Amino acid sequence: MDAELTVATPRPMTFRETFKAVSALFKMRVVSLLLFASVGGAFLGQKGVPSLLTLSVLVVTGALAAGGASAINQYLERDNDPKMRRTKDRPLASGQIAHPRMILWLAIAMIFIAVFSVLPANPMMAFYLGLGALIYVGVYTIWLKPRSVVNIVIGGAAGSCAVMTGGAAVGAASDPAVIALALLVFLWTPAHFWALAMMYKDDYAAADVPMLPVYATAGNTAWWIFVHTASAAIAALALAASPVLGWVYLIPTAVMTAVFVIGSVRLIQTPDRVSAIRLFVTSNIFLALILVAVILAAVWRQIAS
Repeated sequence: MDAELTVATPRPMTFRETFKAVSALFKMRVVSLLLFASVGGAFLGQKGVPSLLTLSVLVVTGALAAGGASAINQYLERDNDPKMRRTKDRPLASGQIAHPRMILWLAIAMIFIAVFSVLPANPMMAFYLGLGALIYVGVYTIWLKPRSVVNIVIGGAAGSCAVMTGGAAVGAASDPAVIALALLVFLWTPAHFWALAMMYKDDYAAADVPMLPVYATAGNTAWWIFVHTASAAIAALALAASPVLGWVYLIPTAVMTAVFVIGSVRLIQTPDRVSAIRLFVTSNIFLALILVAVILAAVWRQIAS
């Protein structure tokens, strides 16, 4: 009697699984923070509330460009991601997507659509949309991440481009306050990411990625985190000098800045994984609160004027 051969067919993903995979593929949590930064730049540059059309264009094109760059990042790192606990379940790393090259072309198309859709009306905005994607993919992912411990220091400029895109959306890319907010994001990024890298030091070592915590002691890494935390704190407080912001911005910023700096000092005192996790969470709250304060202060200025 011949044995019957059965071929297992892949189970279709549920809506929840599909949404989770898409969110992971395009790094929607990271993209959301970048969009928040761009909106903060727009409110600051506008010195009030930008038009609904401007905000809509900013969010849609920003999501396309940042999401596309994130997907290219995962495509390029699909062979390395399975070596790390934090990234092994990503859609391309885990084989959830049968044809990865399709994702690459989709991601490239997303960036081109974002850039060229605004190019005729706002070339400066198109420039920063494209520059942010170029820095994240070309400078950070391809060039620096596999080669240098300063990868995230320079790669952090991609986040600054989000702020500059928001400023450019309202014709204020050269506004000193917008540039100062972009600088704050640039200085904040290494402290934020190195705290994360301290949590996953063994993963980066296994994947042969030269993140600072892999090559430096925990104590030295904590000191470098403090340097960038203090620099971001100074930039955050200096931003209060902008006539757009004032006390509405300064009061919550001063409180959160103190919490952020104290957290980095505690990491120096106890440079372990628990302290790194706490500082990583604090860094997220710090930047989010700064951006909320910027937006509220800009709205208050418009109401009061």
